[in-house]
Order: sequence, then C-alpha cells, then structure tokens
Amino acid sequence: MHNILTIRDAEETDLLTIKEIMNDAVLNTTAIYDYYERDEQYVKNWFSNMQKQSMPIIVCAYEGKCAGYGCYTIFRPKDGYRFCVEHSVYVHKDFRGKGIGAQLLTALIKRAKVDNYHTMIAGIDADNKFSIEFHKKYGFVEVGYLKGVGYKFDRWLDLVFMQKML
Repeated sequence: MHNILTIRDAEETDLLTIKEIMNDAVLNTTAIYDYYERDEQYVKNWFSNMQKQSMPIIVCAYEGKCAGYGCYTIFRPKDGYRFCVEHSVYVHKDFRGKGIGAQLLTALIKRAKVDNYHTMIAGIDADNKFSIEFHKKYGFVEVGYLKGVGYKFDRWLDLVFMQKML
C-alpha cells in the first residue's frame, strides 16, 4: 500500500501538532530566530489572526496525520508590499524525507498564484544549505544576504533572502 499525502487547509484540530512542529524548530534549529516555546494560546491567536487576514495555513497529512504545515503572509506591513508574500514550510521531525516539504511548497506557490500575488520570499538561515538548495529546485533565487542579523545558540546568524517571481 502506498503512503498517501494529502494537502488541505489547516483546522483547529491540527493546532497541537503545529505547535509541536513550531516548538521543535524554535528549540532545536535556527529555522526560527525565537528562543521560547509557543504555548497553546499563542498558536490559537496566530491561527485566528491568519484567518482574519485571509492568509493560508495548509497542512500535509501523511497517512491521516498532520506531518507538516506551510503558510504565507504579506512580506512587510506596508501597502506597497501587498503583492509580495513571505512563506514558511515546516515538517514534523518524524516525517522528514518523505516529500512533505515539496508538497507544501508546491501547494503554497500554486495558492499564491491563484491569490494573484506577484512574488514569494523565503528568509532562510544561511547555514541551512538544505533549505537553500530545496528552494532553488522550485525556482527561487538568492537575492540578498544579511550578515549577523540574528542571534541564537550563542552565535551570530546570517540570513539569506530568496525570491520567486510568480
């Protein structure tokens, strides 16, 4: 039997798993430049705010279980940026290497085109070579490199901006 991946809009029942995925990224990686775990209320507020702004949060279900999520928001809170979105894709540590990130990114790109956005941005820690190469496969190109803008795990972090014209 083949493993079935399903992409769908996130639901409130996904929030505990999304929180687990977020917290793994916060505590163990430089994918998120935050230091502290998110609690249930934080994730509920984030979910509610994304819905109010009509911004998508999608999940990839692997054999029926939420295995990863992706979303995008307006790149910066100024009127002139309203056609540019910055996206995020996170996969649960137990489900990496199964094509879930690819499914999520492909779905986000498609959704952004349908929603008439002009360009997508990815902000990636410069040491995350896997994510940089992954984004290149989907047509993202490096457009900026910011040195020492983040600080986590007792070291300065560089940020790479990648962009895909839609």
